[in-house]
Amino acid sequence: MTLTSQPLLLTVLMLIASNLFMTLAWYGHLKNFSQSPWYVAALISWGIALFEYLLQVPANRIGYTELNLGQLKILQEVITLAVFVPFAVFYMNQPLKFDYLYAALCLMGAVYFIFRA
Repeated sequence: MTLTSQPLLLTVLMLIASNLFMTLAWYGHLKNFSQSPWYVAALISWGIALFEYLLQVPANRIGYTELNLGQLKILQEVITLAVFVPFAVFYMNQPLKFDYLYAALCLMGAVYFIFRA
């Protein structure tokens, strides 16, 4: 059994990797390039975002073979929060707050409604 024979698993793994690049591109410059002009940060972020898109576009195409568009979007949002929270806490040194838990609970409701039969 290979990853290509499990499109949903491959989609999730690719979206996780894509979100790592996305989060770094969107927010990493706040830590790493805060003293640089905004256009330098933008160009570096665009370069990082290229790798996001190289993973995200095929992941969505693969995922769309098993999921409908709404399910694919909610999956993306759950993965985004799951990647963002550790990034914010460990990389950006932000405090861990209950707001992240509340957001996750709201997303669980979205998952329930979008994936129910």
